[in-house]
Formats: sequence, C-alpha cells, structure tokens
Amino acid sequence: MPAVSKGDGMRGLAVFISDIRNCKSKEAEIKRINKELANIRSKFKGDKALDGYSKKKYVCKLLFIFLLGHDIDFGHMEAVNLLSSNRYTEKQIGYLFISVLVNSNSELIRLINNAIKNDLASRNPTFMGLALHCIANVGSREMAEAFAGEIPKILVAGDTMDSVKQSAALCLLRLYRTSPDLVPMGDWTSRVVHLLNDQHLGVVTAATSLITTLAQKNPEEFKTSVSLAVSRLSRIVTSASTDLQDYTYYFVPAPWLSVKLLRLLQCYPPPEDPAVRGRLTECLETILNKAQEPPKSKKVQHSNAKNAVLFEAISLIIHHDSEPNLLVRACNQLGQFLQHRETNLRYLALESMCTLASSEFSHEAVKTHIETVINALKTERDVSVRQRAVDLLYAMCDRSNAQQIVAEMLNYLETADYSIREEIVLKVAILAEKYAVDYTWYVDTILNLIRIAGDYVSEEVWYRVIQIVINRDDVQGYAAKTVFEALQAPACHENLVKVGGYILGEFGNLIAGDPRSSPLIQFNLLHSKFHLCSVPTRALLLSTYIKFVNLFPEIKTTIQDVLRSDSQLKNADVELQQRAVEYLRLSTIASTDILATVLEEMPPFPERESSILAKLKKKKGPGTVTDLEEIKKERSSDMNGSAEPVSVVSTPSPSADLLGLGAAPVTNSAPPPSSSGSLLVDVFSDSASAVAPLAPGSDDNFASPDLASSEVVSEEPADTVHDADELFHKFVCKNNGVLFENQLLQIGLKSEFRQNLGRMFIFYGNKTSTQFLNFTPTVICSDDLQSSLNLQTKPVDPTVDGGAQVQQVVNIECVSDFMEAPILNIQFRYGGTFQNLSVKLPITLNKFFQPTEMSSQDFFQRWKQLSNPKQEVQNIFKAKHPMDAEITKAKIIGFGSALLEEVDPNPANFVGAGIIHTKTTQIGCLLRLEPNLQAQMYRLTLRTSKEAVSQRLCELLSEQF
Repeated sequence: MPAVSKGDGMRGLAVFISDIRNCKSKEAEIKRINKELANIRSKFKGDKALDGYSKKKYVCKLLFIFLLGHDIDFGHMEAVNLLSSNRYTEKQIGYLFISVLVNSNSELIRLINNAIKNDLASRNPTFMGLALHCIANVGSREMAEAFAGEIPKILVAGDTMDSVKQSAALCLLRLYRTSPDLVPMGDWTSRVVHLLNDQHLGVVTAATSLITTLAQKNPEEFKTSVSLAVSRLSRIVTSASTDLQDYTYYFVPAPWLSVKLLRLLQCYPPPEDPAVRGRLTECLETILNKAQEPPKSKKVQHSNAKNAVLFEAISLIIHHDSEPNLLVRACNQLGQFLQHRETNLRYLALESMCTLASSEFSHEAVKTHIETVINALKTERDVSVRQRAVDLLYAMCDRSNAQQIVAEMLNYLETADYSIREEIVLKVAILAEKYAVDYTWYVDTILNLIRIAGDYVSEEVWYRVIQIVINRDDVQGYAAKTVFEALQAPACHENLVKVGGYILGEFGNLIAGDPRSSPLIQFNLLHSKFHLCSVPTRALLLSTYIKFVNLFPEIKTTIQDVLRSDSQLKNADVELQQRAVEYLRLSTIASTDILATVLEEMPPFPERESSILAKLKKKKGPGTVTDLEEIKKERSSDMNGSAEPVSVVSTPSPSADLLGLGAAPVTNSAPPPSSSGSLLVDVFSDSASAVAPLAPGSDDNFASPDLASSEVVSEEPADTVHDADELFHKFVCKNNGVLFENQLLQIGLKSEFRQNLGRMFIFYGNKTSTQFLNFTPTVICSDDLQSSLNLQTKPVDPTVDGGAQVQQVVNIECVSDFMEAPILNIQFRYGGTFQNLSVKLPITLNKFFQPTEMSSQDFFQRWKQLSNPKQEVQNIFKAKHPMDAEITKAKIIGFGSALLEEVDPNPANFVGAGIIHTKTTQIGCLLRLEPNLQAQMYRLTLRTSKEAVSQRLCELLSEQF
C-alpha cells in the first residue's frame, strides 16, 4: 500500500470530529452537523472547481455524518469522481463512500461500474485490489452481471499478483453466494483448483474457501481438488512451526488453512486412489497424535487453534466413516475432553460423540463413556451442555443400557430446565418403546413420565402408549391395574386421566374381579376427576362411561343418572351436551346385543412409524441426532439410491372424533387420532415430502434421502411411480410451480384450464453442467384414464445442455370424470448412467371446475335436491396447517368453485358452488366446510349428482387444510 503523505492528514476532518465530540447535547451536535452540511453543499455547488484533496475531505465528512446516523442525500457524484483520481488515498475514500452509501438501484451504478472496469484493466495491483473490495462489499446482482465473467480471468491469469488473486477469489466467492446463477462455470474451474498448489498460503486459503463453496453445488467439476487438498494438508501437518513462520499461529502451522482444507474434503467421499487415501489417513493420525502431545504454550490462543484443527479432522473422520481405527481413536480423544475444564470443549466433544454413536465402528467405544456423560447431566452448570449430554445418551442407547439411560433421564427430568423438558419427554418415550423387552416396564415408564412432567407430555406420547397397549394382549391387564392404582393419587395430571379413562374403558373388565377394583369403584374413581378436567378430557370420560355400560351392566343405572344430570344434559359446551344426550339415549333404547356390537373393543392399530419420533424430528429439524440412523443409511447408498419409497397412507377414521375434538359424535370408544393417521399427517405437514430440493449449501451432495425416495435407477423402464404427495397436492389449488427437483433435474409447471379443455407447459431444467442425452419424457395414462382424458404431447429435444431448460406442451381434454392422475415418465442418460423416474402429473378433476354464483335460497334448494346418500360425501379431519380464514378462502377459490358469501347461517363456515365440465356431461357441485378452531378440526361435506365425483373432490380438497 502506498505511504500516506503528510498532507493527507485532513486537518479539517479532525477539527470537525473534535467539534462533534465536544458537543454538550444532541441539539448542539445536530446544529454543528447542519452547519457543516450547508458548508459542504455550498462548496460542491460553487463555481470554483475543487481539487482532489478538498473533495476527499468533504466526502470523508459526509461519510462520518452518515455513520453518526444522519441521512446523506448529496455528494455521491463527487465520490464517483474520486474514483478516476490517480492518487491512492482519494480513490480509496471514493470506493469507501460508494461501498457504504450507494445502493444497487442508484443511477450512478453505470458510472461506478465503468470506473471499476478501468481499475481492473489498469493492472495496478493496488487499484485492482480497491476495485475488487468494492465489488465484494456491494455484492449486488448488477455487480455480478457486470464482473462475474471478468473476475475468474483475473484469478487464473499467470501475471496476477498474489494479493490480487486473494482479493479476486474472495470477491468471486461473495458474488457466487449472492447470485450463483450469474457466475459462469467454464475453463477457469479446472485452473482454479491448481491454486491449492500455490506457494503463497494466502492465495491457497482464499482459493480453498471459494472451491469449497463451488464444490458443494458442482462436486464433479472440482473432484480433482481432493488429491491436491490432501497433498497440501500433508505438507502443513508434517511441517514444523518454523517452516511456515509467517502463517504459524501460536506454534500451530496454518491452522485456519488446515480447517478449510479439512472442510473441503468433507464435500467428497473417501478418496478412491489408495495412495491419496493412505496419505490422508496419515494426516489424520498425525493430527490425533499431536492432540496427545503436551501443549507448547499455555496461552488460550494455542489451544484454540490446535483444537480447531482437531475437531475438523474428527468431523472428516466421522464423515468418511470408513476407518474403524480412526473412529475409535477420535472417540477416545473426545472422551478426554468430556471432563475438560473448558466448557466449549465439553460441549463440542458431546456434540461430536453424538454423531460418532451412529457409526457401527465406534458405537461401542462411545458407550464406554456412559458414566461420564451421566455425571455431566447431573453436575454441568451450562444448560446447553446438559442438553448435548441428553442427546448423547439418546444416541448411545441400545438394548444393553436402555433401562439405565431411561432411569437417569427420568431422574434428571425432575430438575431439568423447562426449555428442554418436552424434548427429554419425547426421547424417554421413544427409547422406552424402542428398547422395551418387557412391556410392563414400558407402561411403568410412561406413567412415571406423566407423573413427573405431565405438562410436557404431548398428545403423541399418550396416544402411542394406548396404541401399544391395545396392540399387545399380554400387557392389557397389567396396564389396566397400573393406571387404576396411579389414578388413586390425590392429584393426577390430566394426561394420566386420559390414559386411565381410555384403558379402563377398554380393559377395565380384566381387573373387575378384584373387590378393590370393582366396576363401581373404577367408575367412581374416574368420575371423581371429571369436574377437574378440560372439555376434551370430559368428552373422553363420557365415552368411557358408555363403554362401562357395555362392560358392566350392573352399574348401568348409576351411569345413566350421571348422564341424565343437568350438568350434562344442559352443559354449556355443545359437544358435552350432545354426547350426554346421545349416550343416554343409546344406553336406554339399545338392546344388549346392539350395545355389545356398537361398543366392542377397539381393533389393533395398524403398525406405522411412531408419531412420537415424527414429532421429535419436527421439533429438532433435519440433520440432528434424531436422524443419525437415517443419515448412516443414506451415506451407505450411492448417489442414485434405489431404496423403495416409504409412504404413509392416512385415511381419517370416522371414530377419531370421539376424543371430543369434533362436532359429530359417534357411538364408539375413542381411538387416539394417530390411529387413523390424521396425527401423522399433522406431524409431517411441515417436513415430510416425497421429493424435496437439495439446498445449495448442503454439506453432503452424495447421499440424499429425497433423491433415494423419488428416483429409480434401472436399465428397465420405471415401474414405480414416485408420488411426491405434498408437492402434488399443492397443485390442486394452484396451476404454477415446481413439481419435482433433485440434484440433476428440476421440473416446473405452468397450466391453464377453461371448461373441459386445458393446456400445460412442462419445463425441464438441467441443474448440472453436463448434457442430458436421449432425454425422453412420456405421459402415461392407464386404460381407464385414456377413455376419460385426451392428452396430446409435443416432443422435446433429446439433448438438454448443462444449465439449459426445455419446454414441453401438453394439450388436455376432459371427456368424462376421472379418478387417477397421469404419470410423467422421464428417461435420460447423465454421465454415462441411465436415469429413469416417474412422477404424477397434477391433472385433477377440479381443474375443470367453473365457479357458479348462487343466492342463499337457490343454494339450499339445490342442497336439498342432492339429498340422496350416494350423492353426499363427508369427511371429518384434523387441521394440518394453521386455521386462517383468508388462506382457507383462497384455497377454496383456487380449488375452482365460487366462494358464496353470507349463504351459511354460521359466518365461520365456508360454502362453495361450481360445475365440473366434461365433454359428455356437466356435474353440479356444492360444498360446505365447517372449521372448529377450538378442536383444530374441519368437517367437509360435498354433494354432487355423481357419487364418484363427490368422493374424489372430497379427497382432493381435504388434503388442502
């Protein structure tokens, strides 16, 4: 950097700053600033031309005033003029002012870009550095459009100075992060990799940051960087601190470059070349060995730098998960940190060991530290460290230590911080279920959980224990006996009352033979809790009472007296009142056989993924300890994994309402909502999708659960349809958007429909830099669908260039009503590999809706005409999204029907009408949606002149809420 001459001191600026600091009040400061602004404005507008020094001084004052929090609305042109100066200090102030005050929409941006181009072309390293810094600081899309093609040339040019290369690499990194689509991949990519061999470590550090970011999105382009990164890392790790004197930080050679190189290597799987792999293993062993050496300095900077390299090396060992020796050594090293006096090290050690626990090679080694982790749970002061200890106990748990870990977590739960209690409850419930050898232990654990932390036991937990008790005959009697004893406590949590009410209603007969738990005693025990419970729990207890009428006829009269009481028949809550009336009537008029049939024991629930685990995943988010097992499965598969997709089919059960969550009572005992699948839909609504795009910043481009579940790689035509349910259903109420996306391909849709005709534009985007060959998209219809839907597709170019997009037009004619959706099958070759995938095209019956406006009288007249049971379909279901009236209106309109205002007597309800147009007929449709905000549920009723149409439209619309 050029030396600053004595005349560049800007005495006027120093005096102005001194005056501001000496102001006694805010008013005095504003007065002084206004005086200075008036002076600067007059100088800029004066006839006398200002020299470079004066411009620089006044621009500096404006910059200082802006930094004090005052608006500056002039002086920008003078700052731009400073860019053309040949004096470093003047140019520097000009660039500084622009970086801070000029936004990307400024009219001066073209002049600024021209000045920057001149400086970049000057080959003056100082001026080039200032220009690159300005581009990076502003980082706007306009800057990227102007310079994204120029900066890579500067970066790889042979005559570019090292300092400029550093600035160019970091500038390009900034532009790529803000506008990745504007940074072209080209010949420079292969040359920039070789900067890892540059003799200047500053250049290597900047280039490593750039390559790491680029490799996350384009791994194939930069895979040659692996061997170079290993080579450079080896030279750093094996060097003495005196060899890299300028880059040694407290006796640790180039620690930040080492960390960046290790992070770059985590973008790729273990090297295939045995020599490179062996050299990398040596590097990692050396890092682990150095961690065992006594420190060369007692200063914290030394240990920080040394541990930064160590933890990044351990992250790479975990990522590769292929060297048992290294994994065990890493675990032992982390074990030493668990008792370190430094809190940050204990936290990082626990966090890294959570990931290590998922490896088959190191799981046993992690388990050896169980006592240390339990001790940390009891004695650690920092709540975040205690939370990581809970995560590690959860990760290291297996059948051999489950009872010990669950017991310790339950003990800790009594004194745990409120912020993590719900998460601990979920983990205890999952572990108790997953590793229960004796299900009596499981029942005891969950009831203990409710006793200790009932407020934090979510509905999913007690739903799940009921599912398991109902599905296992061997534990039903024990569960009934245990909950009966637990309910005898003077103060019971409401969740315990729910579990007790449900289990005794189903299996109370199994303990009724004991005089201490006779039918009347069971009923009195439950009813003693009734007045303390909320409305949903009271509704469940009423269902239990009617179950008792069937199980224990001898107490029928007692139960009828309770149901007949004014507190029930005249209850202010309509749900409780309706249940009491209907249950009383049922118990009065129904014969014993009818009661036995209607109130029979609940059937076993279908096996599916635990809703508790789903809730924990949703709470913690992806990539956390709850997903470790899935992550390991992903990493063991190849990029185009052929795992069969797992789908959860959820059909709301009509009896799911009996927990008191809806408006339509049904005379059967209440199953937990998760039994019908509606709970699973709710739990997964924000996170589960059959297909999801890979985030640009993803750390792992080689194993994607989304890709594995949505693509079949085979030399044969695809026989599996990947129904991206969530994305597919989103198109029911909209016509444009992204239908499918993975690492290779993006499929977008834009469609329009009018009466029985439609047109769909399908856009196929190649997200890679490699051509797709033999690209063949085909729309497939089943035999039934072909007679109902005419589709004409136009062919597309069989070659799709890297980064390019092609369009296909599909003309649609609806001949008659249909239930299925067409299948879009796509086959192509990418990098010599045959790719084959299929997705559902969102051509659904409601697309041919035409809205119909109707008066209230006409609507209800038509509603009564469609009163045949086969013409009506009704569905009661739990809300999967927040119940927002405006969003609901938009979805009904997007569905295709007209939204009829002020038709329904209840203003909270939504009413719609429309006509389905087909070539052969027209089908009138009326719909009514009744939300229950308190219960977070909906009742949807559809009436059309055709039963199959009512059923299909009800299925489609139910998925939207």
